[in-house]
Amino acid sequence: MITTLEILGGFVLLLFGAEFLVRGAVALARRLDVSPMVIGMTIVAYGTTAPELVVSVEAALGGVPGIAVGNVVGSNIANILLILGAASLVHPILCTPRLIYRDSSVMLGAAFLFVGLALTGTISRTQGIVMIAAIVCYSLYTYWAERRRGQTKDILEKEAEEFSEGPRSVWLALLAVIGGIVSVVVGARILISGALTAARYFGVGDEVIGLTLVAVGTSLPELATAMVAAWRRHTDVAIGNVIGANIYNVLAIMGVVSIISPLEIPEQIGRFDIWFMLAVTLALLVAVVAFKGVTRGVGGVFLGAYALYLMLQYYGLRAIGL
Repeated sequence: MITTLEILGGFVLLLFGAEFLVRGAVALARRLDVSPMVIGMTIVAYGTTAPELVVSVEAALGGVPGIAVGNVVGSNIANILLILGAASLVHPILCTPRLIYRDSSVMLGAAFLFVGLALTGTISRTQGIVMIAAIVCYSLYTYWAERRRGQTKDILEKEAEEFSEGPRSVWLALLAVIGGIVSVVVGARILISGALTAARYFGVGDEVIGLTLVAVGTSLPELATAMVAAWRRHTDVAIGNVIGANIYNVLAIMGVVSIISPLEIPEQIGRFDIWFMLAVTLALLVAVVAFKGVTRGVGGVFLGAYALYLMLQYYGLRAIGL
């Protein structure tokens, strides 16, 4: 019971902490006359992945690399299969492929880069610096391109609009940001404590808990954003947020964590899960090109694939010879 309460409490603190953090930061940015495009590109994209960052850092510092790596890999898988799959049932996630070619190509490139680094067995500090340099260059290029009124400018501005209902005073916005940060950090610590207890109780590895339970929990902000965007028919926002989060998860989070503490890649993740993540990333790109997004039919397939993935994690990959 205590373990269940820890996990639920950690999830609640992470979800509401990220929400307060993003809304407070958006409100502050608006008071400082920052353009909606920049808000959507930075605060919204990075703020909704704050739970993954804090959980992975806490896990790495706590000597639990399985949760740190599994959280990122599992979140990227859940973002595509679970979040886009569920959001597409609310409303088909349709988009114009040419609007997201650049970002989707970067997402695929980041996935290939991570797979290549993971195959070495350890992500070193030097490799982490390379990943951070890559996300910085990508962010700067995106800002430069969109300042020239690039094709995705409207999408970024819509992302900012999703969080426009924030505190109206500067002090309340600042308190929301501080409270959000504290809530996310405390929630991450509570969640990891509960997750480790659950792993020992069920006799599964830390990486399995990271790939499933923790990954889904830390992806809740992206799920909320995608569902709201789909409901409001801002479907470009839903898919754009997932693509941005997946890029940030791999390059920024793994980069920061490996700089703080070099990460060993758990055997199971290196043998199966990184390849599954890469296959899922390719499947999203195929859906975008072939169906101009994620239709309800494709979304149903995505949800079915995610259910199968969870079953494989629960029953063990050795049951199918992996």
